[in-house]
Amino acid sequence: MTPKKTKIYILDTSAILSGKPIDLDEVEILTTTGVTKEINPGGKDYFLFQVLLEKKLKVNTPSKDSIKKVNIISKETGDLTRLSEVDKEILALALDVEKEGKKPVIITDDYSIQNIANALKIDFIGISQQGITRKFKWIYQCRGCGKKFKENKQVCPICGDITRSIILKKKNL
Repeated sequence: MTPKKTKIYILDTSAILSGKPIDLDEVEILTTTGVTKEINPGGKDYFLFQVLLEKKLKVNTPSKDSIKKVNIISKETGDLTRLSEVDKEILALALDVEKEGKKPVIITDDYSIQNIANALKIDFIGISQQGITRKFKWIYQCRGCGKKFKENKQVCPICGDITRSIILKKKNL
């Protein structure tokens, strides 16, 4: 019989700043060093963050290998330019937790994080919003000539107009 995986909640900044209660029974909670830098000292948000630290929130730094994997997958889905470095840390930390044989669940309202988590087969929960119901594949299209690019090009090399991100594919989860 396979041992039961320990459930780990990984909190992004939106989960902490939301002020919504998080059921901490029978779970571990983690976040990244990048998230801690996004919480400004003073005020209600900082107080809540301090309470979470006192309860059992642990701050970890993800491995470089997991960051690389997140970059590869987010490039494939077209989310690379939509993710901040902190977003990548959250996803990479979830991969590291999974490597330890534990069950990561990312708590976030960020749709790009959710899209990548889905691509990585990592569970997620929205804190203030429902969460994504479809997974997306993004590409870039010139506003002038309509040429489509897999890579992010801010200026079209054909006509010189600016590009925008568009959804190439939508799939139900």
